[in-house]
Amino acid sequence: MARIDFRDQISRNKRKSFLLILIISIVFVLFGYVISFAFDPGYFFVVMIISVIFTLCYVLIGYYNSDKIAIASVKAKKASRTDYRSYYSLVEGLTIASGMPMPKLYIMDSPQINAFASGRNPEKAVICVTEGALKKLEKRELEGVLAHELGHIASYDMRYMTLVAVMVGMISIISQIFLRSLWFRNSRNDKAQLLFIILGILMAILAPIVVKLVQLSISRKREFSADASAVKFTRYPSGLISALKKIEKDPPSPKKKVSKALAPLFFSSPFKVLGKTHPPIKKRIEILEKM
Repeated sequence: MARIDFRDQISRNKRKSFLLILIISIVFVLFGYVISFAFDPGYFFVVMIISVIFTLCYVLIGYYNSDKIAIASVKAKKASRTDYRSYYSLVEGLTIASGMPMPKLYIMDSPQINAFASGRNPEKAVICVTEGALKKLEKRELEGVLAHELGHIASYDMRYMTLVAVMVGMISIISQIFLRSLWFRNSRNDKAQLLFIILGILMAILAPIVVKLVQLSISRKREFSADASAVKFTRYPSGLISALKKIEKDPPSPKKKVSKALAPLFFSSPFKVLGKTHPPIKKRIEILEKM
């Protein structure tokens, strides 16, 4: 079996994520080009300015308050150092090994094995684990899960995914404005302009779908990178592999307190039917076993 170096895995997934961001950028430019020919070129700049302002306001408010929003959404409580001594000990050991600041630690009331990290930078980061993870995972397994979450923080994944969300949001808003504006267009257009209007309609329908699929793909790549970072911090992939195997067999929780918007933050999808934000567990285990 060919071995995989965790450094190569991290670099490879960063390159793939950059390529996917480039695809979103190309879709955005092509869409703008088509609209500028379908309508007056000045129209596109007006639409773009509106979409940029609206999207930035919406996403950046969420970005700067991501830790508070995530914690409040799942009704997590701050972990007491006295009651969760082992939890603190594991995270402190990992922060020393990785050279990262200590994040704030929280507990989520759920029997599922899961965890998530949030925060716009390492200084503002939080890690939250479920009661199920603390009860069902052994020390090495929990350490692997926590190292994975620290990997997300170290890679500034919240910042990266915010950039993607801004671009995806802009394309979606531009598509909606373009389609609605067709009702107010003069019906007398030359053949060339009609062609670009038809292309614009097709792109307005397809572009949001394409960029959403790309966004999900980027989310999956960041999971692979965080797995590799966990190996980098612990030098022990077996703990994370064992945790993933337990998650695969873990029954779904009857309490679905998690918003679908937060699903990409979690170590594994909190919804068994919502797997697109995460790579298949078997694939993650297969790669980790080669490290």
